[in-house]
Amino acid sequence: MDNAITDVPGFRVGHAQDLKAATGCTVILCPPGTIGGVDIRGSAAGTRQIDSLHSFHFVDEVHAVLLSGGSAFGLDASGGVMKFLEEKSIGYQTSAAKVPIVPAAIIYDLSLGDSRVRPDKEMGYQACLNSQPGKIAEGSVGVGTGASVGKLLGIKMATKGGVGTASLSLSGGIIVAALVAVNAFGDVIDPQERKVLAGARDPDNPGRFIGSTAMIKTGFSLPKRETGFQNTTLGVVATNVKLSKRQATKMAQMAQSGFIRTISPIHSTVDGDLIFALSAGDLSADVNTLGLMAEEVVATAVLRAIRVADGLGLLPSFSDLYKGV
Repeated sequence: MDNAITDVPGFRVGHAQDLKAATGCTVILCPPGTIGGVDIRGSAAGTRQIDSLHSFHFVDEVHAVLLSGGSAFGLDASGGVMKFLEEKSIGYQTSAAKVPIVPAAIIYDLSLGDSRVRPDKEMGYQACLNSQPGKIAEGSVGVGTGASVGKLLGIKMATKGGVGTASLSLSGGIIVAALVAVNAFGDVIDPQERKVLAGARDPDNPGRFIGSTAMIKTGFSLPKRETGFQNTTLGVVATNVKLSKRQATKMAQMAQSGFIRTISPIHSTVDGDLIFALSAGDLSADVNTLGLMAEEVVATAVLRAIRVADGLGLLPSFSDLYKGV
């Protein structure tokens, strides 16, 4: 196993990015028969096609999930994913054509790099061309290219975020895995040491973290609406256990605890946090077991995203701030 979401058989992941503009997108291509669910906790989510994941929706299939930078502009990259899938004759069969079902969600990364460049149809298509099983690139790639964390004092005092992935397996071959894009308003914290790994930094000592949660509790105000909706942590959890839409949604709900363990504050009014859940397989397991596994892999993936991130000359990263530690 590669400790990645691709450890779940049949899933492929592809990144595409513009390093100069500091933006990109990541696609998770699903095996046939994949069932999906979603749980949204943040108050500023940007999405497309997630209605198909609701239990009352007629369509059961999910063919791909797209995570994109570029704020709402980045939803255009879904068109490239749909084009790729249509060329492969993958989609929900209608009377006239096969229509690919591609739930998508975005992060706000316009504050770094060139805000005029956003993931588009061509970049979404390229991410599909780059998709592969096995080991996945992490850090400042794909949707994580322009990700940042700790924005209580604004983007200039933030720390670099990124993409991370992780997996767990049980006896009998059960696998639960996650891929996350960490672009949080809050700080990322090691849950064991209770140490801030990345977050808002002190203007008077940029190598020191201020502790966003503690400052807010003293009365420090969150950003205003026009400057605050610039944060989202996205996750995708996948398993080879056969689930219904309702069960997949429950796994997504429980997986959110992985964000709660590692990011503070989380699910705020200026975040758009959500987790997709994907089921592709024939194994059986209790959904509570899967939810606990999902919580753990999400937490691990968040820490991976931060530890592997590259500042790209735009913001300090974990490796910059903890150099030699």
